[in-house]
Amino acid sequence: MTEARLQHPLSSLIDDLASQGWSQQALFTPQVLTRELAAECRKRERSGELSAASVGRGSAQQVQEGIRGDRIQWLEPGQSEASDRYMQLMDDLRQALNRELFLGLEDFECHFACYEPGAFYLRHLDRFRDDDRRTVSAVLYLNEDWQAEQGGALRLYLSDGREHDVLPQAGTLALFLSGEMPHEVLPATRERLSLTGWFRRRGTDVL
Repeated sequence: MTEARLQHPLSSLIDDLASQGWSQQALFTPQVLTRELAAECRKRERSGELSAASVGRGSAQQVQEGIRGDRIQWLEPGQSEASDRYMQLMDDLRQALNRELFLGLEDFECHFACYEPGAFYLRHLDRFRDDDRRTVSAVLYLNEDWQAEQGGALRLYLSDGREHDVLPQAGTLALFLSGEMPHEVLPATRERLSLTGWFRRRGTDVL
C-alpha cells in the first residue's frame, strides 16, 4: 500500500496542512536515503552541475544574489537511484494529499539547493503572480548534526503574526501552502543542503 511505502503515518502531516497551512515532519526519509541524497548534492556541486538560482519566471528570470544566494539543479528521472527513490516517495505523498485533501495535484518538480555559508533567500511566496500551479511546497533537509546556533533556518511567517523556524536537520520535511505562506531562508555559518520542490495542479497562466 502507499502508506507502507512512505515508511511512516501521514495523518498528522495532512491534518496540519489542512488546519494551519503548514507541517513539519522529522525523519521523513530513511537515514540511508537522506545520506545518499546529501552525497549526490555535494557531488553535483563539486562537478559544477549546480548553477546560481534566479528569481522571476520566463523571460523575466534574473540572478539576484541580494535576494537569493543558492545554487541549484533540477531533478530529472534516471539521474540516479537515490533521486529516483525520492521522487517516487514524493509521488506517493502527492497521491495521499489528493486522496485526503482533494487538491488535484498532478505532478511534482524538485531541485537540489546548496547555500554556501552566509547565503540567504529573502522573504517571498512560492507561487508566481502569473501562474497558480504551485500548490504545496516541500523542502527536505540533508544536513546532519545541525545546531541551532549555526543559523540557516527556514522561517515561516504564520497567518496569526507569529514566526516559526524550521532547522535544516537531515531528514526533516517542511510542507506548506505555496501561495499562502511567506517564508525566508536565514543565513548559516556552514554549508546548507536541501531538496526543494512543489506539488503542482493543473492551472491557467494569468495574462
